[in-house]
Amino acid sequence: MKLVILESGAKARTIKKYLGKGWIVDACNGHVQDLPSGRKNKDSSKAMWSSKPGELPKPPWSWTERAERTMSKITSKAKKSGVDEVFIATDPDREGEFIAWRLSEILSNFDSVKRVSFNEITKEAVLSSIANPQELDMGLVEAAIVRRLMDRLVGFRCSKFCRSWKLKSMGRVQTPTLGYIVEKEIEREAHIPKEYNSVGVYSNGVELKVRFHESDDSDAWIDNDGKHFPDRTSDTELAKLAFDQINSNRSVKLDSIKEGTVSRKPKAPFTTDTMLQTSSSTLGWSIAKTSKIASTLYQSGHITYIRTDSTRTNSTARNQIRKHIEDNFGKEFIGDGVGDKAKGKGSVQDAHEAIRPTDPLVEVAGDDKDEKSLYRLIWSRFAASQMSNSVRERRSLTFTCAGLSVPLTGTSSWRTHAGWEEVFAWSNNDIQTSPPNIGFVAGSNWEIDEDAGLTVDFTKPPRRFTESSIIQQMKRDGIGRPSTYVSTVSKLVDRKYVEKDGSSLIPTSNGMTLWTEVTPFYNETDVYDEGLFTYGFTSSMEEKLDLIEAGEAKAPEQWSHFADTFRDMHNIALEKRREKPTIRQIQFLQGILNRMTEPEKRELVGDHSVDQLSGEQVRNIIDNLDDNAKSRIPPSEKQIATILKLVDRLNIDIGKFLSDMGESDINELTGGRGGTASNAIGSLIEMDKNSPATEKQVATIISMAETLEMPIEDAIAAAKAESIDTISKSDASILIGNLKKTINSKRRAKK
Repeated sequence: MKLVILESGAKARTIKKYLGKGWIVDACNGHVQDLPSGRKNKDSSKAMWSSKPGELPKPPWSWTERAERTMSKITSKAKKSGVDEVFIATDPDREGEFIAWRLSEILSNFDSVKRVSFNEITKEAVLSSIANPQELDMGLVEAAIVRRLMDRLVGFRCSKFCRSWKLKSMGRVQTPTLGYIVEKEIEREAHIPKEYNSVGVYSNGVELKVRFHESDDSDAWIDNDGKHFPDRTSDTELAKLAFDQINSNRSVKLDSIKEGTVSRKPKAPFTTDTMLQTSSSTLGWSIAKTSKIASTLYQSGHITYIRTDSTRTNSTARNQIRKHIEDNFGKEFIGDGVGDKAKGKGSVQDAHEAIRPTDPLVEVAGDDKDEKSLYRLIWSRFAASQMSNSVRERRSLTFTCAGLSVPLTGTSSWRTHAGWEEVFAWSNNDIQTSPPNIGFVAGSNWEIDEDAGLTVDFTKPPRRFTESSIIQQMKRDGIGRPSTYVSTVSKLVDRKYVEKDGSSLIPTSNGMTLWTEVTPFYNETDVYDEGLFTYGFTSSMEEKLDLIEAGEAKAPEQWSHFADTFRDMHNIALEKRREKPTIRQIQFLQGILNRMTEPEKRELVGDHSVDQLSGEQVRNIIDNLDDNAKSRIPPSEKQIATILKLVDRLNIDIGKFLSDMGESDINELTGGRGGTASNAIGSLIEMDKNSPATEKQVATIISMAETLEMPIEDAIAAAKAESIDTISKSDASILIGNLKKTINSKRRAKK
């Protein structure tokens, strides 16, 4: 009996079909061991572990959630079944190799433990890899270890640093990615709208625009970035004249024609980032959805491995699709081909093929609509990469209009050969395939299709990043890798540094604070050319990991260099923080001073203003505040917002409520845990608990009672309430919890 261990259950089910009897195929469900974490682990608070020169640290690898139980079940089953060979078939990348390494340690009691790897889950690939097992790639493993150590050190030390600003975390890749989004928002805020006028009209289906100014014209319209737009003008009168003349004449005269042909090459097969981008623009999907569906397609054996930066594909697959194209579309649709060459010798990021169908002859695959949609996109992209260029005839046209001194210009184009676009016919609508019926004769009059349009508008600020465009930016600058693109963006959203508005990514106030106030402590250094969270430094670290992976750099040396560099950068940041107080510290102290008399202020800070004090001075003042001073702490914005929310929910008069507390103004409440604002919130919460149950709570109780076939009177009696109409919100909440437990208990008993 033989055992194959994979990462996912879906992949295991697919491979089980290929292997048949005599094989146990099971899944470890991702990482089984990693750096210590969790409250119960004594090493979970450590940022790093010491090591001897020339060696990597040896942290105590600990079980991930539920992994110990999972592996215990697998090993127990294997021993009972008499397994004599174990094949570890985790993903063929850095993370997969790390998991394989940990599994090989855990399963070392078995006589034979082998590593197998495949880029696609097909019967041929699986059987071939099992017949040709390989050694663990320790370059991949060590690269994974160093990455973990790097992320741990940065995450622990810097996250602790940023808590002075009441922020949650910082990360080696996460924070520079946030920087892109924040910097884009700063650009948008700095944008000064510039007014412009433009005039356009359609004639014989061709869009024409008035060309107001040439670039050397003193009145040429230039945007804030120095770009010239000939179809825009600041001259309102000129724009109005053009508008009136075109609509008055109802026609324009074709003055000149410039002929040309445009040939559009197909794009290479998908990499991780291009798949995420194209899925977003074509299917309207989030990166998380695309990643999930793609993973399912891979595990089901329909497509190749989905985490790759390579556009290379193997020759067998290319020959198959080229034959398919010739048979189904015609020989004229065969092109030179894209995706037959690697990036370069020894390129780590070219280790895996591009994302393509495992069977190029299958045009439709997947179990549901979403799977079929993404598969069609992947198949079309791969097929297109081996097809001929699409060809269009193009005519650049210049028109004149009576009474108008400036010309109109437009372009007419029509496709003469679909080429690779033929396999995208499902997404390309209304492709022009013939020239205008009127033809192109100089001096001929073209009647306008409808009235000309006069646009008066302002320039727009730069577009915000979307999930797909931020990943493109990350790839361009070399930060992150295909396996971390999606998780990095998700972390920024989960940690409330970024919000999503449709597809746009908008930094929150915390995100802005982290990048503009905290990160400069690490990035603005006179000692190093690149700060810790700069794109250059982050990219260089990724390159170092790639070199370790390729066996071209020693892991202990790279780790030691990074740890030493980080230590210097962190110490510089700590020293800077001591020199300068944080904005929140300044606001906190200033709020107290605002409630003090002048003599009290002088006693606390002397003749200095808060912004004149050093960071250490401000911290010492705050740490040594007496009880009287602490009572002057103003309420936080969150406290005030909570009070107003509760007052509104309870429909009570805020003035009367404050008056009953002996206060006259909400802003005169005191902050802190023991302040009057906190007391007010506590009183309001208690009032809220004792208020009548909500309609939703009542409906839930009735529904649960029906499920249990319990008279509603018995349920209410259990909550010691007189009736459903008089039960309080608090008692209703407790009752719902108890009823839920009863329902779950009965369901478990039935099972």
